[in-house]
Amino acid sequence: MESLPAFERMLATLDEQLKPVAKKPFEFNDPELMAKLAGTRDPLDETGTRPVMEALVAEITEHYSNCAAGARPAIRGLFEKYDSAAWAAAFTRFPSTAEGVRRELLLFSALDQGKDTRDAVLWLQGIVAKARTAGINVKPLLEEAAGLSSGINKYGMGSTKELLLSVVV
Repeated sequence: MESLPAFERMLATLDEQLKPVAKKPFEFNDPELMAKLAGTRDPLDETGTRPVMEALVAEITEHYSNCAAGARPAIRGLFEKYDSAAWAAAFTRFPSTAEGVRRELLLFSALDQGKDTRDAVLWLQGIVAKARTAGINVKPLLEEAAGLSSGINKYGMGSTKELLLSVVV
């Protein structure tokens, strides 16, 4: 597939399928919220989109790492435009190899903090902690992802590039 129009068509389709789950309102003050959330299915399973989403995320991250620098902002823009698909974009299992961690960091870069830097920071800390536990040297992977990332400080807490370079390893 490896073309922005094809990626956009697929993301648009997934976005429409995931939107009812991603945009479902819930009451933060509900005392039973955690129990209700624990009883829900994964959004990709609930919508039957897991195989397509996983294949697309793998293809986009590979393309993202190899495309011309000028194409990366367009890829980040697709995830911003199709925010329900971006919300659900993930790899099924955390990788136990350097290449798997690399792909995870490429997705982090492409999603460009999503809608909240705080969530992005927690996700990044989790990636690094799991990589360390697996004995993976994460520093060169962070540097590679940072080199592909946006330098725009979207939310006043630092750019994606800065977040990746500020991780203490």
